[in-house]
Amino acid sequence: MTKTAWVFPGQGSQAIGMGADLVDMPEAIAKFQQAEQILGWSIPEICQSEDDKVSRTLYTQPCLYVIESILADALITKGQSPAVVAGHSLGEYVALYAARTFDFESGLRLVQRRAELMDSASEGTMAALIGFNREELDTKLAETPNVVLANDNNAGQVVISGTPEAVDAVLGSVKAKRGVKLNVSGAFHSPLMANAAAEFQSVLETIDFQTAQVPVLSNVDPTPATDSATLKDRLVRQMTGSVRWREISLNLPQAGVERVIEVGPGKVLTGLIKRTCPDIALENVSTLADVERLVG
Repeated sequence: MTKTAWVFPGQGSQAIGMGADLVDMPEAIAKFQQAEQILGWSIPEICQSEDDKVSRTLYTQPCLYVIESILADALITKGQSPAVVAGHSLGEYVALYAARTFDFESGLRLVQRRAELMDSASEGTMAALIGFNREELDTKLAETPNVVLANDNNAGQVVISGTPEAVDAVLGSVKAKRGVKLNVSGAFHSPLMANAAAEFQSVLETIDFQTAQVPVLSNVDPTPATDSATLKDRLVRQMTGSVRWREISLNLPQAGVERVIEVGPGKVLTGLIKRTCPDIALENVSTLADVERLVG
């Protein structure tokens, strides 16, 4: 039997209209209603809004969590199961839900508070670099205070995070095919999120974590783990720590994974994994039709 990993994308994969095919699915309707009671607003309405409300952090993260959770449950209902799971930033919450580390409501309440804190963050900025010399970048980051490697996506694509001055200094001195500032409200996955992380930890401590049913590769520690205390500790560190996606990708074949299914909108993660692990089979599940095709 092919050993399969499920991976869940985070912020940046959202799109207007995502989840439109789920609105008539009984199991999805129940989750949308439950989410509206918790959030005070409608996931389908935000996702279908033509003014791109879904791209505001406050809405993006809960929308992705709910839609990806529904798709994961649809796969499980059809008899599918992963050997290991991982998620990129926000996606790690869905990975933990899919591994049954916590229930749907607990995960959504965590994501809601995380989104509120990150949406209100006003200190710092982020920038993506594509096509660069890794050694040059690492040296410049080490020499420049107040900027860190936030997302290590693959060998040729990273995101840096820090104060505007420090991010500009790195962008101006490291040769890259492309360097672009991101439209975000703060310096996510950096020490500048320490206050938000401390506030978030008080919410996280109220949530009961269970032993994961399958191993989870975490952003801050890409080694497989199922222990509830370990997974919670890793989540505590995620808001200020780097997303080590390149290492997660490299650890998949080491764990015997032969196939990766990206569960959620877009194809961001399979695109990143393809560059790092070209021999792994890649599939995407972003709609109910994709679920049916996969299990067909």
